[in-house]
Amino acid sequence: MGFVGVDLGTTNVKAALFDRDLNQLNTISTKIDYIRTGEMVEFDAHQYYQIVAQTIRACCAEHLKKNEPYHIVLTGQAESLVILGKDGLPIRNAISWLDERSKQEARELSGKFDPDLYYSVTGQVSILPTWPITKILWIKRHEPAVFSGASKYLLLKDYVQFRLTGRLAGEFSIYNFSSYFDTHEKRYWPEILDYCGVRTDQLPELIEPCTDIGELGKEAALETGLPAGTRVNAGTLDHFAGMIGTGNIRPGIVSESTGTVLSMATLLEDPEAEIPAGIPCHYGPFKDSYVLLATCESGGISLEWYKNNFLPDSTYEEIEKVISQRDKPGSLIFLPNLTGVNAPDYEENASGVFYGLKIRHDPYDLALAVMEGVAYMLASNVDLLRSAGYEINQIISTGGGARSQTWSQIKSDVIGCDIAVPADEEAACLGAAIIGAVESGVYASYQQAIDEHVSIAKIIKPLHTRKYQVSYALYKKLNRSMKKEMW
Repeated sequence: MGFVGVDLGTTNVKAALFDRDLNQLNTISTKIDYIRTGEMVEFDAHQYYQIVAQTIRACCAEHLKKNEPYHIVLTGQAESLVILGKDGLPIRNAISWLDERSKQEARELSGKFDPDLYYSVTGQVSILPTWPITKILWIKRHEPAVFSGASKYLLLKDYVQFRLTGRLAGEFSIYNFSSYFDTHEKRYWPEILDYCGVRTDQLPELIEPCTDIGELGKEAALETGLPAGTRVNAGTLDHFAGMIGTGNIRPGIVSESTGTVLSMATLLEDPEAEIPAGIPCHYGPFKDSYVLLATCESGGISLEWYKNNFLPDSTYEEIEKVISQRDKPGSLIFLPNLTGVNAPDYEENASGVFYGLKIRHDPYDLALAVMEGVAYMLASNVDLLRSAGYEINQIISTGGGARSQTWSQIKSDVIGCDIAVPADEEAACLGAAIIGAVESGVYASYQQAIDEHVSIAKIIKPLHTRKYQVSYALYKKLNRSMKKEMW
């Protein structure tokens, strides 16, 4: 028996093949290209699926065993919107969650629906242009022919599941981000759908996370190279798969992931308990579970943006080597609000800022400031948990950012706690494989699988917390000032 964890990422699609004992046999990553026009960010959904199939094939081709059952488990991004016509084909490009065309629609919906009601239904703090409901309303206003021809509104993982199995289904943990899912009733929210002119029959059936949705179709089997009879599991949100892949499945554990998006997550001990203001509450990866999840769109993408535009000829390893020798904290402050909205501030008009620039500064000083700014943003969300009584002495760190010793040390110093880096830093695919192994009966429980296969490679302890307290205080002061005067 084998398990293929597939992470439907924003920057890359990743596939990792594991054997029955959850030994990783191979992993492949393929870059995703986008069509960008101003604030619009789109992609070809059919091409994205082809990349998924090709990545699975490349990952598994040399390792498949005859007459052995395989399971695909999906994880990945949530909000990207795919619209199908009556023939089951996309009728326009998919709209990425990075797309910000629907700011006016987000403001309109924010004015229509009471914030307390919105939070009680969706678990989200604010209606953002990121959410699919705002994109659907934009389509209604600006592309009426597409709106009238829409047969199904899907999120990206739904579409990939549909292409793999022929079944239209959406699992709860992804729909946390739609703005039209009632997280407590586990159904679509009719009032906001009615306002936007969407019928529930235009949406897929809703299912629990980690549900087996059927066998790989004949065409999909040919495309992926996997045998007939391969099972497909809907899996869960990438952040939640990462929680499973790091062992964060009990209350009292906090994990963070610095990928394209920065996230911080902890399982709720009591869903009815008071929740810290400013942190969204999501339906979790397990039946009737809930997770406090702060997601900051300007996470690792901030460093990617900076590198691509200002140090395009340098590798991340070269940047890391230079920065590791610089005095810390740096003398610059960076507000990482490149996508406009980040937890815990939720300011639509926020923008990125470099503060304190002098003629002596070079590109690497700014790169250090970017790393520190993302760490400050993470710390501001940790502060919310601490203010609500959560004791945080260690944070499990994953994603591409966890590969950087320097960045991890900065986070430890800023937050004032240990940073634990798992042996498998890219935890989402491992979490997906664990889902497959548990749901297929190889392991009796998630905890058993975690105890046997999740380990910590290193623990980074704070060294310069006092020094960073001054810079972090300046970051918070600058953020408040910008919020008051500019945003």
